[in-house]
Amino acid sequence: MGGHVLGVIGGSGLYEIEGLVGMEEVRVDTPFGPPSDVVVRGRLEDTTLLFIPRHGRGHGIAPHRIEARANVCALKKLGATHLVSISAVGSMREDIVPGDFVIVDQFIDLTKKRASTFFDDGLVAHVGFADPVCDHLAAALNAAARRAGARVHAGGTYLCMEGPQFSTRAESLLYRSWGISVIGMTAMPEAKLAREAELPYALLALATDYDCWHETEDEVSVDAVLAVLKKNAAVARHTIAEIAGALPDPKKSLASDALASALITARDRIPPATLANLDWLVGKYFPR
Repeated sequence: MGGHVLGVIGGSGLYEIEGLVGMEEVRVDTPFGPPSDVVVRGRLEDTTLLFIPRHGRGHGIAPHRIEARANVCALKKLGATHLVSISAVGSMREDIVPGDFVIVDQFIDLTKKRASTFFDDGLVAHVGFADPVCDHLAAALNAAARRAGARVHAGGTYLCMEGPQFSTRAESLLYRSWGISVIGMTAMPEAKLAREAELPYALLALATDYDCWHETEDEVSVDAVLAVLKKNAAVARHTIAEIAGALPDPKKSLASDALASALITARDRIPPATLANLDWLVGKYFPR
């Protein structure tokens, strides 16, 4: 179905997709400051692609310093209809081998000091988040990754830690006992904000290592992580190209009207400045 706009948050090399035309860099102002970098916009047949390198070009932004609100807001303001996140993770299961892809469907949030909502200044919203991933988009992402040649695991729980340090061995073993699939540092609050922004969201996790729980493997190192990422970069780009032409109808996603029953502050009690700052998000519910 044409006319869709796919937002992608991930590594800076993801816009190097064969067939992507009309690339331009777009600067976007948001009430939360600038996104991690300029947004790269291009077209792949009937689909517009929007890319934000999560850590900025050159990887200069640490996980706990990423302004996820600005990233999601920028994509929404540029017309994104879907959001796919690509994230490097540690595997917490023997069968998820470094190099495998995981289509995450649940999260445990252990972040500590990150702004995690658009609604914290005079307007209260409580969105449902029991099923944080759009199942339609996740299914399309699963199929796209398989067509791209990846070894894919459908479903799994992503534990998001604060970082930027890796886990202690005791922490890693504790998390394993919880039955999680992968561990990373960037999915939260990104997934929560995507739901508040009413964007269908799915996450492609790229397993790079076995964290530090695995006694027969070396401890996690940046060099090892980067080596696996480099090897899988082409497959990740191919996956994005594949899903761009097979995006599901966003109106069928449970995210599409997430705010309809979530906004609880009386209209006459919302500060005008708050409504102005969030007009890109709540304008259809509170027309000016």
